[in-house]
Amino acid sequence: MQQVKAGDVVKVHYTGKLTSGEQFDSSTGREPLEFTVGAGQMIKGFDDAMPGMLIGDKKTINIAPTDAYGERTEEAIIEFPKENVPADMKLEPGMTLTLSNQMGQPVPVIVVEVRESVIILDANHFLAGKELIFDIELIEIA
Repeated sequence: MQQVKAGDVVKVHYTGKLTSGEQFDSSTGREPLEFTVGAGQMIKGFDDAMPGMLIGDKKTINIAPTDAYGERTEEAIIEFPKENVPADMKLEPGMTLTLSNQMGQPVPVIVVEVRESVIILDANHFLAGKELIFDIELIEIA
């Protein structure tokens, strides 16, 4: 049987959970996820788990933050001028907003605090600093 190797296009079903057991994502009820192994399309820990799998194989993997979305960083806490926000926009801690980076790509941020002249935003990925657990089933090697 064919084993997965770097460069293969694969289809997998997966469920992602936190160590608390809370599920944050799943392909259940959707088409399987398709990606090229080793092409950097997936987080490193997920990509690294694929080589050697056979069609029909199932495995559960734990991924440390360094091989997932990285550690939370203080550099990702941003003071955003309140004057750059529409006056009619009601901001509250916990809200998710989308900013654009220098290349025009969307960057989701969470409102941490609303001050008189600035808004404190957290641009850390919501899974940064967390160990992730994935249940993976290999469906197809294209």
